[in-house]
Amino acid sequence: MQNDKVEYKARFDDREFTVFILKASNGCFISISEGSAHRLGALNVSLAGSAGTSTARVIPSKYDGIFLDLLSQKMAHMLNGICIVSMSINSPLDTTTMKSIMNNILAYVSKGSDAT
Repeated sequence: MQNDKVEYKARFDDREFTVFILKASNGCFISISEGSAHRLGALNVSLAGSAGTSTARVIPSKYDGIFLDLLSQKMAHMLNGICIVSMSINSPLDTTTMKSIMNNILAYVSKGSDAT
């Protein structure tokens, strides 16, 4: 599989995030960490099925659980598979930051889907 992983750093409103995306043939793993180090945090798993998308909060988020739900569900639906999202942040995200993170991830995954 071509372009199966990507790691990048992004800065939004004086906050730095490290994003790691690993694509598989049946889904993806996404890690979002505040700062420059990779850290595991809240964990959501979503599975796309014929009756919709099912989501489980394996480790609930202290902040922005709905953002995690939305991200994992959208990716699972888009890839018609499984999406695992881990997010470790120090404080709640504002709406602009959430949108920016989501758009960056969507752009990578949709571009990667076209290339495979």
